[in-house]
Amino acid sequence: MEREKFRMEADSMGEMRVPEKAYWGAETQRAVENFPISALRFPRRFLRALGMVKKASALANTELGLLRKELGEAISQAAQEVMEGKFDDQFVVDIFQTGSGTSTNMNADEVIANRANEILGARIGDKKPVHPNDHVNLGQSSNDVIPTCIHVAALEGMQSDLLPVLKTLQRGLEEKVREFDHIIKIGRTHLQDATPMRLGQEFSGYASMVRHGVERVEKAGKNLEELAIGGTAVGTGINTHPEFARLVVEKINEITGIKFREAENHFEAQGAKDAIVETSSALKSIAVSLMKIANDIRWLGSGPRCGIGEIILPEVQPGSSIMPGKMNPVIPEALCQVAAQVIGNDATIAIGGISGNFELNVMMPVMAHNLLQSISLLTNACFLFAQKCVRGLQANEERCQEMIERSLAMVTALSSRIGYDAAAKIAKEAYEGGKTIREIVIEKQVLPREELDLLLDPRRMTEPTMKP
Repeated sequence: MEREKFRMEADSMGEMRVPEKAYWGAETQRAVENFPISALRFPRRFLRALGMVKKASALANTELGLLRKELGEAISQAAQEVMEGKFDDQFVVDIFQTGSGTSTNMNADEVIANRANEILGARIGDKKPVHPNDHVNLGQSSNDVIPTCIHVAALEGMQSDLLPVLKTLQRGLEEKVREFDHIIKIGRTHLQDATPMRLGQEFSGYASMVRHGVERVEKAGKNLEELAIGGTAVGTGINTHPEFARLVVEKINEITGIKFREAENHFEAQGAKDAIVETSSALKSIAVSLMKIANDIRWLGSGPRCGIGEIILPEVQPGSSIMPGKMNPVIPEALCQVAAQVIGNDATIAIGGISGNFELNVMMPVMAHNLLQSISLLTNACFLFAQKCVRGLQANEERCQEMIERSLAMVTALSSRIGYDAAAKIAKEAYEGGKTIREIVIEKQVLPREELDLLLDPRRMTEPTMKP
């Protein structure tokens, strides 16, 4: 086996051995050795945003006359390649690292500098003519770059991936509202029989929950539009040009098509992470809604013979290694697990949001990881739920009708005519005698048959019935 070869590089602390073919340098290598904690790395969307910020910064600095044209062009090309994912394997620092994300910012600076030098015909590792700090990181700090990348990555992910999928799921549920509108079923409160409703009405609640989730994400996204870039170390903008932030934001907008804007207050943008906390909270709300919807569908489809069985879920795979023919609600179950993960991610982000001191939050890497993971998980799980579950749902009309007539809650329609106490007595007799409400009323001749049929019409019970 060929032994790995190394080159010697130095940072401000001294020399480090770096793998010979690596595009990263001494500071990245030091971080790799300092943080061997997990197998977690920044995801593709974040690395795209990181390359984007470095490209926009190089273009801005070149335009401002702070960076020689040939250097700016080489840095821009290298940063573009980072955006495109060509160097993802060179981002080797663990998520659990310095709380500002400095190690990952320097990972980007070193990779881009070495690639730019390669483009210019120089040798990797020499830090010339392009230097990672002096040129790639010009006018920047980890403290404004990392939060900028989180906002860009999150908002791109929500607009490109999550929101379209949520809207597809909403439309799928709305289609079931129309398809199931004619089907009368028994409602349930406290897990007990309640008054009749239409299956379409039940699904209209689910569709509305997803629609509200869309609105929450869109609202949270407005605050993600603010970017911290330009604040450098503590928000004052030291060592950067007064026009730098404006130009960087303009160039990010050109790339993404999103209307980002410079933070109204750079001290807030770097000292707090409230927009990330708010966005995660919106994602948590969606997760809570989705878990409710998925669990309801699991219960409504329970059976097939010994459960509720009012709907029939599409069969996607065998459900048991020991029970032949068994089919389980695996897609809703997967969605529930995703929801649990997103709720847990939000708890971590909330802790992260209160973990800054003075001018800097020091939990940004884990907040970035959790936020972007939540967006990705919800996107993928909602897509599968819409395509492999909701689309193929069927109503079991016969089962729905069977349980309507057997329900003791049918007596509710009589209480406005014969009084609450008399109706309760009929319900008790029906329960003890194993009979329906209709049978008891007919036996006791409480109401004329024609009036009884009108009052116990289940379709009539699905709308307001009191007349002025």
